[in-house]
Amino acid sequence: FKPVFRAMRRCSLLVPLVAARRQPGFWQASKRYGSTRHKVMTADDAVHLIRDGDTVTISGFVGQNGPEEILIALANRFKATNHPRDLTILFGAGPGNFADKGLSHIAHEGLIKRTIGAHYGCFPPIAALVQAGKIEAYNLPLGSVSRMIRAAASKSPGHLTTVGFGTMVDPKFGGGKINDKTKEDLVQELEINGQKYLLYKAIPVDVALIRGTTADLNGNITMEKESLYGDNLIQAMAARANGGIAIAQVEHVAMNNSLSSRNVRIPGTLVDGVVVANHTNHTMSYFTDYNPAHAGAVRTPSTLGSLEMDERKIVARRALLEVVPNQVVNLGIGMAEGVALVAEEEKVLNFITLTTEPGVHGGVGASGYEFGPAKNYDALLEMNQQFDFYNGGGLDVCFLGMLNVSSKGDVNVTRAGPMLKGPGGFIDIAQTTKRVNLLGTLTAGGLEVAVRDGKVVIVKEGKSKKFVESLPEICFSGQQAVARKQLVHYITERAVFKLTPEGLELTEIAPGIDLQTQVLDQMGFKPIMKNVRLMNPKIFRPERMKLLESLYSLDMKARMHFSERSNTLYLDFHGISVTSLEKISDIRRSIEGFFQVRPEQVGRANVFVNYDGFDCSQELTGLWEESAKELQAKYYGQVRRVSSRSFARHKLADSIDVALESRYTVEEAYHLLRSIGIKVSLEACTALCAQRERPDAPGSVSSDDVKSIIDELRH
Repeated sequence: FKPVFRAMRRCSLLVPLVAARRQPGFWQASKRYGSTRHKVMTADDAVHLIRDGDTVTISGFVGQNGPEEILIALANRFKATNHPRDLTILFGAGPGNFADKGLSHIAHEGLIKRTIGAHYGCFPPIAALVQAGKIEAYNLPLGSVSRMIRAAASKSPGHLTTVGFGTMVDPKFGGGKINDKTKEDLVQELEINGQKYLLYKAIPVDVALIRGTTADLNGNITMEKESLYGDNLIQAMAARANGGIAIAQVEHVAMNNSLSSRNVRIPGTLVDGVVVANHTNHTMSYFTDYNPAHAGAVRTPSTLGSLEMDERKIVARRALLEVVPNQVVNLGIGMAEGVALVAEEEKVLNFITLTTEPGVHGGVGASGYEFGPAKNYDALLEMNQQFDFYNGGGLDVCFLGMLNVSSKGDVNVTRAGPMLKGPGGFIDIAQTTKRVNLLGTLTAGGLEVAVRDGKVVIVKEGKSKKFVESLPEICFSGQQAVARKQLVHYITERAVFKLTPEGLELTEIAPGIDLQTQVLDQMGFKPIMKNVRLMNPKIFRPERMKLLESLYSLDMKARMHFSERSNTLYLDFHGISVTSLEKISDIRRSIEGFFQVRPEQVGRANVFVNYDGFDCSQELTGLWEESAKELQAKYYGQVRRVSSRSFARHKLADSIDVALESRYTVEEAYHLLRSIGIKVSLEACTALCAQRERPDAPGSVSSDDVKSIIDELRH
């Protein structure tokens, strides 16, 4: 009877049958909505469609967008009937309130057979079942879990990626299995065209429990009051592909043909049942009733506040020094959240684009238990799309937390003593971002730090060392990062380390810190030490570091670069704010000065102008445009105005357009770098070249090596 049952369930024939048997009020609802063909049902009716042994995927991210009323009904049904049993629960990073809500409702032995997810910190009761060996469990990268669901939606064998090699999810190191009860391999190593990949197997879905804001009687779902889109759409598609069902929890029901089709995020063809929730079970998050800014309905004044001068602010300030204008940035949860606060304090927030794993681009992300959504954002993607962007190299730099670090540069973020957490998006982001910054304190457990007279004072040392010889689990492989030529820094309140092929190297120490007693003695291994310098003193002063002024100074000489090869003048106006006639005059004099020293027979020059982040006060706009037209008429040939990324790409390509088969000595590479405006010492250039030398060509580097050095130093 299984095929018959699936067909009936797919056609929603069981909905009125089950409802009529168990809930006389169903017929009252039918009368209310004018038809027995609608898809509205109670939560109790919905969970009666879940069978023993089903695989159930559940929407939500941390504290956001969980189908709370359906989860409560599912738990109540199990308590009353001891069914359904032996469910496989497939989730990303939630939902949960870090206590008793969300997936915590269904943390019952017998109800759950297996969990597959990326983070267990939001629902401690399920984590307890896992650690006690009561249920099977997997801890996998968030991006991979998301695309495993998408693979199921398209009936693909799974998600193929290089993310995970050298970490706890690598089949050689357990394949993401958390306890001894878990036996099946969900991650498999494959080789295609000589390249090794990991295949995260697709999991066929029987039931999708999803969430939206409004549904019409046909099940079309809008999400206008949700903080995130999450993976609701692909979860419903995965259930459909497997002959399963999708149940959507919503706040409102609308009549058919009353919703704007452009606002429908999940079509009714994918939805089998609609549960209208009580408002107490349908708040925007477990911690916020409704925030219109998180829903993108309004833009609000920036009121992030500021950090006290303690270890968090020290780390955040030092981390922010790794950011340059126009970068796309990911900030992780915890210590990394402070980077946004310092960026606002330094008035540079508008010159970078912050993102979060569930799909936010731009704006300022929420912090703490509200992590995930943002206010004043530019765009919102589905979570699986965001990880496509991340894995494709879309991030310029990331800032992530760290629990423990080994001498090889390996990092653990999943296990802190008896606590079970999970990698979340950490593995995806850390492995696919060129510049990785890992943030934390040198010790933990009661650490107290103060800053006095520009110096760090350890008031009370932490009880446990965080830099240790070996780790309980590896979520970031230093060896793999070296092979990928990633630039990795480990930033603490008293010292900064960088990853090298030989291991972890101590590069900076805070003023006031004793190297031996307060750094080396507080580590479980001795780091490499070659040239240890003091951290930037601006970090430890009470006033602003004035990054805006230093990054966006009106030094036109540094903003102008001329390429004789293409007869092109590059003008970088990024971040300039024209607020006075004097600034217009200074810019004009600098440009005229360049052309006045050119021989007359050379003639006009083509001009590339980067106007990203440029601002001119309204009363001076006319004068600025008039000045630009006069310069163009007198000096310019072709003029192109481009974005920062296009500007940098064209300038870089123009500057190093040389024979690709060429090799360079260290001195030649040094002069090439200096010729395109990159400030680097001969010693630093020598060290960078030495990292890229080939045994068969000592003392030289290829043009590709030079490009990688330029990419590294350009930041």
